[in-house]
Amino acid sequence: MLDVEHRGGDTPHTILTLGNQWGRLASAPFWSSDQPRIAGIARGDVVQVIGELTAYRDRRQLSVTSIRVLPRDGIDWRALLPSVGPVTPYWEALDRWRQELRAPRLRDTLALFYDDLDFRTHYEQCPASLTGHHAALGGLLKHTAEVAVIARTIGRVAGADPELLLAGVLLHDVGKVEAYTWDGPFGSTDAGALIGHVVLGSLMLERRVAAAPRPPCTPFELGILHHLILSHHGSREFGAPVEPITLEAEILHQADNASAKTASMAQALGDPQHFFGEALLSHRGIWQLDQRRAYRGVSDWGRNESNGGKGGVQE
Repeated sequence: MLDVEHRGGDTPHTILTLGNQWGRLASAPFWSSDQPRIAGIARGDVVQVIGELTAYRDRRQLSVTSIRVLPRDGIDWRALLPSVGPVTPYWEALDRWRQELRAPRLRDTLALFYDDLDFRTHYEQCPASLTGHHAALGGLLKHTAEVAVIARTIGRVAGADPELLLAGVLLHDVGKVEAYTWDGPFGSTDAGALIGHVVLGSLMLERRVAAAPRPPCTPFELGILHHLILSHHGSREFGAPVEPITLEAEILHQADNASAKTASMAQALGDPQHFFGEALLSHRGIWQLDQRRAYRGVSDWGRNESNGGKGGVQE
């Protein structure tokens, strides 16, 4: 599947970004004289491409020699998108922790979402981001499970309310199911572009509580849950309408950030486009890492020596 970017300026050209479940790769520019070759090709098309892998300014690109659009009928387009794989283990963990909740009003409020089969279907498919951390089918559910593990661990040490903290984890990103699209290249809905997933999540909570046959929680408690959603990005600079002012909100923010940042680092280290050949240090800063470079040198720390092997360091 592909994305299409038309660039203007003194030398107008078009860049195609080709992607499948293994990653993304930009094409070499299609200049004005090349436009007939890609006439009619649009974002989300499934294409068959032949080309040569080249490099420009330290970045890999594909010099396309042949490209044709394939009919989408009969093609499992989801097989072309990155995926986290089976999501059952994530559901099993989250549902088990939810069933252990003793606070009836927290349990009932979460049930407005997590007992809704339609919501669960969307949630388990949704990516956690469009191009950054956990940008894959099922990425949102995996990210949520990671945040839960991190937050519950910190919460035990910090003395936070473990049940409220779990509720915050399960609610903090629900707005992404209304903010993102994944029926082709990952994209943003109009609501996602105009409002953003943080506020959308708060609005979704308000709607579901208002539509419940009886209030699942008090207005005071609802305000606490809204704060967890609205503050989980930590600061206004990063899209939080308000900053965390409760212990549970602070832990949720830190756990959310830890899951996102570590996933971005793992993704960067595994992406060959950031490294020249067998180089251990990426050739430039990586945007997912706030323009830091990444280092992929590893050692067995003598493990193989204890098993009769030579051990060693990858250099």
